Amino acid sequence: MTGMEAHGDAELKKELDATLHARKELGEEYEPALIDSFLEKVEQRFDGVVDRRVRRQLAEQQMVVARGSRSPQSTDSFGERFGFGIVSLVLAVPLSGIGGGVAGLPGLLVAWGGIVGVNMVQAARLSPNFFGRRKGRRESDWED
Repeated sequence: MTGMEAHGDAELKKELDATLHARKELGEEYEPALIDSFLEKVEQRFDGVVDRRVRRQLAEQQMVVARGSRSPQSTDSFGERFGFGIVSLVLAVPLSGIGGGVAGLPGLLVAWGGIVGVNMVQAARLSPNFFGRRKGRRESDWED
């Protein structure tokens, strides 16, 4: 994690603390506005991280194409997997706080269920054999 991302994480933690403190002081009638405001800040942070990573990936692909060594489609997806995992963990902190703070344990379970679900979809997209599927398997192969 770069220094800039670590700074952003500390900033988001401060924002979450301030949002939770404001909710306690202002009461439940301001809760939707506070949550929307915090989620907007998380979204801005997420967009910034994704934009930087996409620009870096595009620049790397352009360099590869310019050198003529291989096509951009054949680049290793480790960076994408790693980046997606880091972003998931960064977003897990505020989502856990919001889910747990607003709805208790059920809210926390819903937040983590969503995080796990998104990561499973991403893993299946990047690695078709992730869930044990094999290319070329026919429906008759499942029958006894």
